Amino acid sequence: MSRLGYLFSEGFRGIFKHGFMSFATVAIIMACLIIMGSMTLVSLNIDALIDDLENQNEVVAFVDEELTDEAARNIGGSITGLDNITSAKFVSREEAMNTFMGNYDSALMEGVDVSVFRNRYVLQLVDIARMAETKTDLENLPGITKVNAHLDYADSFVKVRNIVTAVSFVLIGILFLVSLFIMNNTIKLATFSRKEEIGIMKMVGASNSFIRLPFIIEGLILGVTGALLAFVAQWGVYNLLCRKLAESFAEGYMNFVPFGSVSTYMLTFFVALGVLIGALGGVNAIRNYLKV
Repeated sequence: MSRLGYLFSEGFRGIFKHGFMSFATVAIIMACLIIMGSMTLVSLNIDALIDDLENQNEVVAFVDEELTDEAARNIGGSITGLDNITSAKFVSREEAMNTFMGNYDSALMEGVDVSVFRNRYVLQLVDIARMAETKTDLENLPGITKVNAHLDYADSFVKVRNIVTAVSFVLIGILFLVSLFIMNNTIKLATFSRKEEIGIMKMVGASNSFIRLPFIIEGLILGVTGALLAFVAQWGVYNLLCRKLAESFAEGYMNFVPFGSVSTYMLTFFVALGVLIGALGGVNAIRNYLKV
């Protein structure tokens, strides 16, 4: 217990001895984690937006005009059997005409009767990235003569999602290295003033792990402190931005992912990165001073 107390007291002493650098380290870790978290939240919201667009981006499959209404309805089983279809709503000629008439001035539609329209299925897809494949599968079904699908929109949505995901991973990697570099330099500053003490401890038989642990503890404390403060700041800033955006132009156009639904994962992610950055920073900073 006395040894454990010594290790922790040395770790805390290093933090307060270089108070400004410790503060700077926590601030840098906070900034990096907030940026990482912000990119993750942006990516999650774009995924949610794309999911909403997938639900709105309907595919319409027109039934052969020669089929009776009953035969047209029977095709529904074959359509829903396709693995990328979540729902298939049958729209009769009469329903299609009523919908069409509701969108135009009735005076302009005089003389238009139900025979002009065809039975159809309005479809929702599981994954819009597979829209072209699904369109081909639908066209190959007996009784389906034409399929309307917005392939250009689908490709655009998928490209946006892939770009944001790639940028998020790149930024997270860069910011992780920046945080590690700052932590490493901070602990190096602490070890520089104690290099003679470390050398004496080595010569009297202290093990490398015994010498290294206070610096690892120092790094862990700084990393976890930065992570917890970053989590609280992220929570407040995200909720504030969502509220402001919801009150302005974005209202009614986008539903934001609630922070509470991802808070557990975000806290785990932040603390894990803080621990990793702190531990690696502590290990790397003292490595050269142990070569006595």
